[in-house]
Amino acid sequence: MDAIVWIAGLVCLLIGSLIGYLLRYTYGKMKLTSAEQKAVRISKEAVRDAEIKKNEIIISGREEIQKERLELDREVRSSRLELQNIEKRLQAKEENLEKKNADLEIYKQTLSDKENSLNVKLSEVDSQKVELDREKERVAGCTKEQAKEELIALIEDEAKKDAYTYVKKIEYEATLEADRKARDIILESMQRLASETASGIRAVSTVSLPSDEMKGRIIGREGRNIRSIETLTGADIVIDDTPDAVVVSCFDPVRREIAKRTLETLVSDGRIHPARIEDVVNKVTKEVKKIQLEKGEEVAMELGFSSMSAGLIRALGRLHFRYSYSQNVLLHSKECAYLAGMIASELGANAEIAKRAALLHDIGKGAANESEKGHAEYGARLAHDLGECDEVVNAIASHHDEVPAKTIEALIVKIADKISASRTGARNDSEENYINRLENLENIALSIDGVEKAFAIQAGRELRVIVSPEKVTDEEAHDLAKRITDRIKAELKYPGKIKVTLTRERRFVEYAG
Repeated sequence: MDAIVWIAGLVCLLIGSLIGYLLRYTYGKMKLTSAEQKAVRISKEAVRDAEIKKNEIIISGREEIQKERLELDREVRSSRLELQNIEKRLQAKEENLEKKNADLEIYKQTLSDKENSLNVKLSEVDSQKVELDREKERVAGCTKEQAKEELIALIEDEAKKDAYTYVKKIEYEATLEADRKARDIILESMQRLASETASGIRAVSTVSLPSDEMKGRIIGREGRNIRSIETLTGADIVIDDTPDAVVVSCFDPVRREIAKRTLETLVSDGRIHPARIEDVVNKVTKEVKKIQLEKGEEVAMELGFSSMSAGLIRALGRLHFRYSYSQNVLLHSKECAYLAGMIASELGANAEIAKRAALLHDIGKGAANESEKGHAEYGARLAHDLGECDEVVNAIASHHDEVPAKTIEALIVKIADKISASRTGARNDSEENYINRLENLENIALSIDGVEKAFAIQAGRELRVIVSPEKVTDEEAHDLAKRITDRIKAELKYPGKIKVTLTRERRFVEYAG
């Protein structure tokens, strides 16, 4: 019984499972059919929508094309109208141009007719002119060319006379004006500059002594002290009857100053012997060089040349103790610089160059005893070596006319030098001394056998000697010049250099009577 129940239950379960399967299959198939139908419906709707969109786009495109076609047609019509207007204007211009060409041809024809008529008249005038010229030549008695040449010559003569008179008048007025202007400039420059007056020739210095006993100590045993002083300083110590004083004599002011300061130091110290004398001389020499450097710097700064080289400062300082005919050379140089600067400013020249060259124009005098050259030549060489410009070098070299002046500044320096040296009170040298110095120069040369003539020129700065060619040969002439130079050095005292020029020439003169 239980087996039947189980079998029945199993059968029922199988039948239920089959029925469930059939139901699910039927339901799935129905659902699939519904989905396919829905897909078909959606596809149809999509096709229908796409067709509608397509139609809309086609219609919209057709409308846009139609609109653009209308716009293009309107532009074409506008361009066509504009071209038609341009063609009308061109046609009108062409017609106008053709009309003008026709008028121009008529005008050309008129001008041609007038030109022909004018040529005929000109031919008639030329014929009448030829006849008139012939009549003039017949009446005047000369041809046209001859009359023209005479007229030109007459006009040239009159023009030359007028021009010559006018030029002479201008030259005369310019000369007067230039002289007046030059005098005014020089006088104004001299009046604006106040300088010291020379008091006398300074060839000796006096050293005061505490007592006459000091003279014996200065002389020393067997004169060794005084010989030592004279040897080391190069100055002469004159001990005479002058109470409580000795005299230092030397033409070189630097050596004289060193000797004077040495004596003053020795006298104040009291120790006088050769070793002490040598020490004092060396010390005083350094002091004098220091003073020279300070004086050079002082003058350079006063004139505004703060950047001047140390070599030029030393060369300027060496002029502090030097004198030319009792005129201090450094003060003379400073005075020349002021004068040159004022004159250059008045003339429109380079005042800086003129002022600098005038300050340095005598720096060669500081080494006059060390060089065989004249102070102008030596100073120019020194300035060149120390870096001065060519204008300054030429002004220094040419201030005594030893070389040509190349610039207006060089001429101004020469003028300033002459003014400073020749102004009243600048130099103190009597006429008698001046004449004696020139005579002594000439007498030294004339005292030598073979010398015919001798002339002292340039205020005693140069001696011209002419020798007899019969007594002096060319080989002996140079030795004779050396002999004259040696005698001048030995017998005379003079500032600077004296140039000796010896000339030997032979002339042959014959007369045809």
